[in-house]
Amino acid sequence: MTPSSLVIVVPVLGRPANAARVLESIEAATPQPHRVLFVATQDDRAEIRELERLGVSFLVMPWSVGGDYARKINLGYRESTEDLIFTGADDLDFRPGWLAAAKAKLRPGIGVVGTNDLGNPSVKRGVASTHSLVTRAYADSGASPGETHMIYHEGYAHQWVDDELVGVARARGAFAFARDSHVVHLHPHWGKGDYDDTYEIGAIALEPSRAVFLKRRKMWVGKRLPR
Repeated sequence: MTPSSLVIVVPVLGRPANAARVLESIEAATPQPHRVLFVATQDDRAEIRELERLGVSFLVMPWSVGGDYARKINLGYRESTEDLIFTGADDLDFRPGWLAAAKAKLRPGIGVVGTNDLGNPSVKRGVASTHSLVTRAYADSGASPGETHMIYHEGYAHQWVDDELVGVARARGAFAFARDSHVVHLHPHWGKGDYDDTYEIGAIALEPSRAVFLKRRKMWVGKRLPR
């Protein structure tokens, strides 16, 4: 049976104005049953107040660490029960039909379905995905080598988490790309958003995360991993 229940995990940090916008985008483009689960940072009071005002489901990280996207996605996954987990963000624009197009790529053995962010060149070529649909069974078995019950390896702050997720899934034959599943990344790199302090936090952690990726990639690059 094709998994049907969906949780969209949305890590947030320092952008309270984005919460209502991304929620509206999700609801307008996703008529299928789903749940949106925000994950905030403990001392980000303005963000938490906005989530409370909106009356949405949210979790709070039990510690305060800037640039903790991977940990927030993992917390949302572990604290939910839905069959499918979407690795969201608050700078996304969900387009109608995105979920149907992504689910159409699910079949036995596929654990990660990449969506088209209409920005990143590697994503548009179908060899990468910045935001993906992940089956719970795949996450439970471990999306990274040697780790179970985890979507993203937590040695990354933010960047490169998606590269490992997709790289490992491709090495396992467990990745599919849904070209018609449009979840637009409103990132300043693509001229679709403004640079802010949250992007700066990610930029500061870029090189350390890159070093983690280069060290870990030997576990899957050029290899055929078991599913």
